[in-house]
Amino acid sequence: MKNTTLCYLLQGDQVLLLHRVKKENDLNHDKWIGIGGKFEEGESPEECLLREAWEETGLTLTDYRYRGIVTFVSNEWEGEYMHLYTATGWTGALKECNEGVLEWVSREKMKELPQWEGDRIFLRLLEEEAPFFSLKLCYEGDRLTYVALNGKEQTL
Repeated sequence: MKNTTLCYLLQGDQVLLLHRVKKENDLNHDKWIGIGGKFEEGESPEECLLREAWEETGLTLTDYRYRGIVTFVSNEWEGEYMHLYTATGWTGALKECNEGVLEWVSREKMKELPQWEGDRIFLRLLEEEAPFFSLKLCYEGDRLTYVALNGKEQTL
């Protein structure tokens, strides 16, 4: 199981999203997601978050919050522990990302964009200001087949 971070930068009613359209063989191709990526050897979740945020956006996060951990299980892809964050403070200027197109999107418009079904679940938890959570998402191909929140199975 690999470890990754994912962060949603929040500014008023806007969320910074990455439209994944530039990377070859990208399992997130054409999806709209937050920023983040894989841990490097020896990194803590926060070190990975700050490095990935700077690499993908040119921004240095100054105010961020660890919101939950998401366990992904798939019949096609390597398993993943994703450390989920939101951020409300940063310095620097937004730069072009080599993995996709960065865009500030309203929270309402965000709900209409192509996303993984499981992402909609944790985005709702973030929107509801849920306390720190553990979410397990199981996929067969692109289809979500199982969800558990804090160890309790949820109906799909």
